[in-house]
Amino acid sequence: MASMRDIKRRIKSVNSTQQITKAMNLVASSKLNKAKSRFNDNKPFFDATKRVIANVVKGSKGVSSSFMQTRNISGKTLIVVVAGDRGLCGGYNSNVCKAAMEIVEQKGNSIVITVGNKTREYFRHKNIDIAHSISDISEKPSYTDAFILGAKIIDMYQKGQVDEVYFVYTEFVTTLTSEPKSVKLLPLDPDDFVNNDEPRSETLTIYEPDEEAVLNYVIPKYINTIVYGGMVESAVCELSSRMTAMDSATENADEMIGQLNLVYNRARQGAITQEITEIVSGSNALE
Repeated sequence: MASMRDIKRRIKSVNSTQQITKAMNLVASSKLNKAKSRFNDNKPFFDATKRVIANVVKGSKGVSSSFMQTRNISGKTLIVVVAGDRGLCGGYNSNVCKAAMEIVEQKGNSIVITVGNKTREYFRHKNIDIAHSISDISEKPSYTDAFILGAKIIDMYQKGQVDEVYFVYTEFVTTLTSEPKSVKLLPLDPDDFVNNDEPRSETLTIYEPDEEAVLNYVIPKYINTIVYGGMVESAVCELSSRMTAMDSATENADEMIGQLNLVYNRARQGAITQEITEIVSGSNALE
């Protein structure tokens, strides 16, 4: 059995850890509120961009665009994966990386672009070819970050280095729930933009200079928007998962301290009882 000194030392250690988890919980909570505000503020922009691209795609049926043509040039699939730069956020990082790995295994000849240190570490450990890495932005991504990443994706696609592109991020459901989600970025499938519930529009839209030029201009903007939206939503999920994990760790530390205090009090009671017994025995021996 551990000595009373060892138990006290352990209680002190757990107390110290609990202070750290409490602080991390508060920091994550503060950052989460800001990330949620950023996500909610940008959501109308994301939705509007999707509606615009949907209208352009639906109004340009039969138009040939390199962004919408199935092809087999390199035989490679690019998978862009967004996760965190740090750990201590439950299963957030591992869940999205595993979801991306399923696509890698399904497609076979794949390369990845990683967003987040943990993503890079995961795929490096799996010996997957990493085409590009971005780090230190997972908690607060900017549109500039998304624009740079989107430009890299489009450049690789236009140069024929990859034939299709998937984007894997984490979708926010509730503070306690988030789910990995994958989106096929390229080539775009016009059927993905068809919503049968929407009333059919008879409006004739004229595109200048022509439909193909408009598509080739709008689609990169759409990709940047999807990437930015996914990065912002992933940041919300990461911070939410970290806040939940630190809250759970703090509660576990409370429980552990209670158990250790119980063990310490029992040991102390046993030591006092033994001292009393020894005193009584010594007193009897003197009589």
